[in-house]
Amino acid sequence: MSKAETILAIDQGTTSSRAILFSVGGAVLDVQQKELKLYYPEKGWVEQKPDDIWNDTRECCAKILEKCKKLPAAIGITNQRETTIVWDRETGEAVYNAIVWQDRRTAEVCADLKDQGHEAMITAKTGLLLDPYFSATKIAWILGHVPGARARAEAGELAFGTVDCYLLWKLTGGKVHATDVTNAARTMLYNIVEQRWDEELLALFDIPAGLLPEVRDNIADFGTSDGETIGAALPIGGMAGDQQAALIGQGCLSPGMIKSTYGTGCFALMHIGADFRASAHRLLTTPAYRVNGEISYAIEGSIFVAGAALQWLRDGLELFEDARETESLARSVPDNNGVYFVPAFTGLGAPHWKPDARAMITGMSRESTKAHVVRAALEAQAYQTLDLLAAMEDDGGHKADVIRIDGGLAANGFVCQFLADMLQRPVEVPAVVETTAWGAAMLAGVQAGVFEDLEAAARGWKAVRHYEPQMSVGERDGLYSGWKVALSMLLQEN
Repeated sequence: MSKAETILAIDQGTTSSRAILFSVGGAVLDVQQKELKLYYPEKGWVEQKPDDIWNDTRECCAKILEKCKKLPAAIGITNQRETTIVWDRETGEAVYNAIVWQDRRTAEVCADLKDQGHEAMITAKTGLLLDPYFSATKIAWILGHVPGARARAEAGELAFGTVDCYLLWKLTGGKVHATDVTNAARTMLYNIVEQRWDEELLALFDIPAGLLPEVRDNIADFGTSDGETIGAALPIGGMAGDQQAALIGQGCLSPGMIKSTYGTGCFALMHIGADFRASAHRLLTTPAYRVNGEISYAIEGSIFVAGAALQWLRDGLELFEDARETESLARSVPDNNGVYFVPAFTGLGAPHWKPDARAMITGMSRESTKAHVVRAALEAQAYQTLDLLAAMEDDGGHKADVIRIDGGLAANGFVCQFLADMLQRPVEVPAVVETTAWGAAMLAGVQAGVFEDLEAAARGWKAVRHYEPQMSVGERDGLYSGWKVALSMLLQEN
């Protein structure tokens, strides 16, 4: 096996850290994975231990490289976005736990800033809304609550990074403090129109510029892994936040193409081309990728809870032992029997943006069974996506002919068919199921010369399953009306 025939992707997610070895055709040759523990120290708080993120990632990479007869051509990194880490530049030790993207502790701060009229300025510069989801208020919280952190930050002793940046620092032995444009754009500190860290935003959140990493293209020289960390010195040539990496891995490189990922949360992105367009529907405008200095944008709809709802049904209510059981449970009943599940465990994302909203199950009766509740949780993924689709098409100026989906729930045939029925669009599941990691591998492969460009890397994309709408429009509209009633009940309570 020659050096150019494989690429190593690091996929550091909310609930696990993984390393995946790909062939140049996208075949998965090896996977190493470790589950990542989440901590909930107070209501609405979600944290991880940075040492666990790094040690698990390092171990996964080392295990794959130990078995490689020839070294991979390069490393690509993709990651959970917005999750915030601040560490000591000298020791590499984090000053506080990683504050996860789901964390809502700064909701009141965001509400106050919104009341003061700052959101319009923030949206015009970043494409984002004022929400605790993003990194800026998380950084400010760490600086304000960890003793001595602000003084050390102002003295240049501390570094901030999202997970990609933290892993890059660790992989290179502290030599490289850099991120890519897609991750920088999720901090609420980066001006995605002018493509630079924004002084006005830094002043608003009172964050020293010296904390911030350099921002590079998604395909770039990100340095070389320290041989002592993972067992080999390899070029790191690509980096992207998980949702943008999935867009790339799904081959959505032309305006109007949509991918929707159903993992812990659900994130739908529509490629809209080279021109920035602010959303008129409270969706997000975000960089899709930047290559050779040329940026492409996407409209994004962020749903905070997708697969996490099934985790709760499994672990919290113990309705089943394995998520794979949910498809047969959902099919064991003819319909939802009027049960709707709005899974707002960590607030409602797009297009509602209600950080204080909480989950609700409605329509329960004596006839309701666990199968109805499970079915309602699966149906919710399609209703939430439908909430986004019309807004995305209007904002993006394109109509989606087909939806390409990925993530854990893409393996659930009930979910796929119900999506096609609700969206009234064909739904496609790719042959390369690890689309997020594959997107990172594609980026690194271009930098390493394995692929001529992203378009060449994407030519091999193909669907392994295709779902056409089967439900009548009347039945679909009736089900969606029930969802809107349930949603309105929750919104009235918050």
